[in-house]
Amino acid sequence: MESAASLLIGKIAFILENEASSIAAVRDEVDELKLELISMKSFLIDAEGKEPQTEGEKTWVTSVRDLTCDAENVIDEFMYHIYDKKSATPFAKLLHRTIYFPKNLWHQHRIAKKLQKITKKIKAIPERNERYGVSTIEGTTSDSVPRWVKNKAESSLYIMEDELIGIEDKKQRLMGLLMNGEENEMVVSIVGMGGSGKTTLVANTFNNENVKRHFDCYAWITVSQTFVIEDLLKNLIKQFHQGRKEEMTAQLDSMSYKELLEMLSTYLKSKRYLVVLDDVWDIKLWQEIRIPLLNRHHGSRIMLTTRKKDIAFYSFEVESRPIEIEPLGNNEAWELFSKKAFSTYDNKSCPPELESLAWKLVDKCEGLPLAVVTLGGLMSSKRSSSEWRSVYNSLNWHLTNHPMLEPMSSILLLSFNNLPNRLKPCFLYCALFPEDYLIKRKRLIRLWIAEGFVEPIDGVTPEEVAEGYLVELIVRSILQVEKHETVGLRACKMHDLVRELALSISKKENFGATCVGREIIDKAEIRRLSIQTTEREINSCTGMSELRSFLVFGVLEKLPSGFKLLRVLDVQDAPIDRFPDELVYLFNLRYLNLKKTLIEELPESIGRLHNLQTLNICDSKIKALPKAISKLVNLRHLIMYCYIGDLAVFRHVSGTKTASDLSKLQKLQVLDSVESEGKIIKGIRNMTQLTSLGITNVKASDEMDLCDSLQKLELLHTLLLVASDEDELLRVNALRSPPLDLQNILLAGKLERLPLWLGSLNNLTRMYLRWSRLEEDVLPHIQALPNLETLGLFNAYVGKKLCFSRGFIKLKDLVLSSFPVLNSIAIEKGAMPNLQLLSIAYCLELKALPQGIEFLANVERLTLSSVPMQLIESVRGGMDHPKVQHIPEIHLHYERENIWYHKSFSGIHSGKSIRARQKATPTWSGRIRGPWTIRRRGPGQGYRRNRQLHGQPLPEGPKRRPKRPLDHRVPQVRPLTCDEAAQMIAALPESDRKALLPKLRVKPVPTASDIAVVAGMSKPHRWPHIATTGNICVYCPDGPDSDFEHSTQSYTGYEPTSNSGKVEFILMGGTFMSLPVDYRDYFIRNLHDALSGHTSANAEEAFAYSEHGATKCIGMTIET
Repeated sequence: MESAASLLIGKIAFILENEASSIAAVRDEVDELKLELISMKSFLIDAEGKEPQTEGEKTWVTSVRDLTCDAENVIDEFMYHIYDKKSATPFAKLLHRTIYFPKNLWHQHRIAKKLQKITKKIKAIPERNERYGVSTIEGTTSDSVPRWVKNKAESSLYIMEDELIGIEDKKQRLMGLLMNGEENEMVVSIVGMGGSGKTTLVANTFNNENVKRHFDCYAWITVSQTFVIEDLLKNLIKQFHQGRKEEMTAQLDSMSYKELLEMLSTYLKSKRYLVVLDDVWDIKLWQEIRIPLLNRHHGSRIMLTTRKKDIAFYSFEVESRPIEIEPLGNNEAWELFSKKAFSTYDNKSCPPELESLAWKLVDKCEGLPLAVVTLGGLMSSKRSSSEWRSVYNSLNWHLTNHPMLEPMSSILLLSFNNLPNRLKPCFLYCALFPEDYLIKRKRLIRLWIAEGFVEPIDGVTPEEVAEGYLVELIVRSILQVEKHETVGLRACKMHDLVRELALSISKKENFGATCVGREIIDKAEIRRLSIQTTEREINSCTGMSELRSFLVFGVLEKLPSGFKLLRVLDVQDAPIDRFPDELVYLFNLRYLNLKKTLIEELPESIGRLHNLQTLNICDSKIKALPKAISKLVNLRHLIMYCYIGDLAVFRHVSGTKTASDLSKLQKLQVLDSVESEGKIIKGIRNMTQLTSLGITNVKASDEMDLCDSLQKLELLHTLLLVASDEDELLRVNALRSPPLDLQNILLAGKLERLPLWLGSLNNLTRMYLRWSRLEEDVLPHIQALPNLETLGLFNAYVGKKLCFSRGFIKLKDLVLSSFPVLNSIAIEKGAMPNLQLLSIAYCLELKALPQGIEFLANVERLTLSSVPMQLIESVRGGMDHPKVQHIPEIHLHYERENIWYHKSFSGIHSGKSIRARQKATPTWSGRIRGPWTIRRRGPGQGYRRNRQLHGQPLPEGPKRRPKRPLDHRVPQVRPLTCDEAAQMIAALPESDRKALLPKLRVKPVPTASDIAVVAGMSKPHRWPHIATTGNICVYCPDGPDSDFEHSTQSYTGYEPTSNSGKVEFILMGGTFMSLPVDYRDYFIRNLHDALSGHTSANAEEAFAYSEHGATKCIGMTIET
């Protein structure tokens, strides 16, 4: 309330100073109202942060809140009439002075009466309180967050992976259910109240690499209470395809429910899948989605989380296992609380003087993780014992009531009450976004500014102040960080329980409401409305004249009217194809978001929106701005770029044309992106407040004007320049004094030479050069940049060699793409010490990995795409493979015979596939001399034997009771036998080979024909007729219908070995010829390489080396 009063006082002061002539008739009333509000402000400051304890106090707070809103309504209405008169044409003004003069007097008289009435009510409040004995509200005030909190690292709302406390046993049990070898489909339900850690448990299990490798495909679906089944099915299909790097049909978005069911059923028919349905509220979801998910014989799993036991224990028509989440134990709760509350303390532990109070607070949480985390985040900003004691005393719940829900509500409400006044409306506003919605940082900040929530601070922009607000909410564990940018955060989410609390407060205070169905919205006092319905029209929104924000998250095609005081209109993604005429009369409009709408043109009358601060038309159908855009003198953010999505295309981003003089927009901070035409570039030099600038269609002739303008933009931190076409020179060398605060830069176009000033940008964190086609190596000029974290070079260099010498000390992400003749990359020791991601694409002459890649000790991911097959094969198992054994994730994308292949594996685990679908290694049942490699399929037999061999303890697996005798086809863990010695020899590290090899050798066993029969098993694959038709073969009904571990396709593995120089291969299983040609070539090549010890690039080369090896292949039989 205090913040609202402050804003209203500021608004009245502005009117008194700038509209003296317009308010002459009501000046006394306006001035008196201002004085009363100033007097009331101190009482409001005391009231904020305290929970009213009596009905009298609650009435007092409600009265003050309502009067503040009423005063704002009258002031805004008054400003509306002032604006309406000012914006009229000269002829209309003459009419106002003659014909409509009595009407103007009537408006002034009516407004004066309203102001007098409000002022009288404000004066009556203290008298009424004294009469009925209502004193100043007692309680704890909320202090401002100290500066040290603002600098604290961004934290997310709930338990992160490194903060998993009290759920490890549940996780092991869950993993056991997912990977227990049972072929029947199973539904695993995790049930518990909101905030109990259900999603944390499931997410950590779902993200486990062993779990993902076990399934062919997987997807995570967050289910809102107003889910649309078609959207969920599309989401499933998209995630399945994205996980497997498969292309999707372009018609997906237009498919019907029936078509989606058929597509999903066909896709999953022969696959083992894992699906997570998070936060299920209605069993109808299962009834609608179960048809394509009923895949009974492949070991598929469905995990769902819910707060409702009747859903968890529902009869799902398949085997189901409900798991109930229990509260944390005392020690576990204390550990979790300490992580949040004392993370900034010395030694990250509780000071002795606070320990007693801290334990009391933890006890109040009764083991509920969300309550522990929320309260811990709250206490992280409080240092003294008195502050801790005040918080503890204000917790007014009783353990005799509901043992879980009431403490949760009290803690969350306490967190809200302890928010600084300036943060409360910002927090409540976040709840207007739909459940589980990813809220973009910049969008949220601009909405807060438009609503007037951001208090002015001298020397600091409103955007910077709002950014501080957002960080404070995150540090207090009220908002959850969802995505990070290289610098700062990109998006956040609000936990559904926190959102429910915010919505209940919003409803109570008439702050805002949501419409999620067909309900009629007709409460006149509501000030913000969020439409979250699939209906194309809403039933009623009439009579809501006080509405300040109208947000649409759905398919609303027609906007209601009558919101004359509207500040915010956000219709992003709505299928609106016409700019509503009535919008130009919304004089109070600060924020207009038309992103991704179907609107094709803005009217000239948009110039009437003098108060507009943000206009977002990006990715809409609007190609040009009207001339009247220059009248929007208060505009701060003009966002109008359009992405085409294909980064391989030169102009992957385009700007918007305009014939208007944008230099009149002196307050503009973001201009992204405008096409260079006429005097656009010259005019930019006058827009000195710009912090982000994007210009497309730049020509070589623009160099002097462009550089002259850029030198004037001292506040610029983001710059995007795109040439008119790929052959147009992008000339920026004349820039002598670039903006010192430049942090992000993208230059797209041919460069004669690298601008020298790039090397002086000490604050630069991200640099992208596209289509530069420089003849000189760019790296020596930029390697000393001290803060560069992301470097993307796309067709930026036409030389044959790149050398990364010492430098790039903070570089984390490096992308090299489309180098036409590059054939050598060298990385010197000490260069790029912090690199985490290395991506190389479309370098068609690069046939070897960068020399020195082994020096990049911190690389977490290597991606090779569209590079020569020689390089792909070298990484997969050739000369380059040892160089990448320290890299956790390796992704290979290549094309062969017009088919795209995607392979992913981990270098740390000797090439072990990351995804089960990509296992492509033969398994052996005999012993062969020569260096060959067994790639383990995960923590199975080989894993356990190796750990036993090296004296390492075996991890405890999940404990479970088998329901029936174990299937003989499922491999069991047994002591090591001689028959398995060949596999052990292959897995021996070089350091142990000399000592252990004699102990593992098997005595030669010759055969009668002196020819050893080696049986090779291709990768697990269903028989083609089962995969395509679902029918069992009449002649061999026991054919393989699953993967290796659970199929009749597997064999015993105990065939006798032989020490012979001649080998005959027999490829068993019957499915080999149905596999892709690429895989068959790879499989046969590895068979022969296993004999010769050579790593070949193709099958022909493997045959040649095999013919001259000590062990020769004399024949091959393929079972069909």
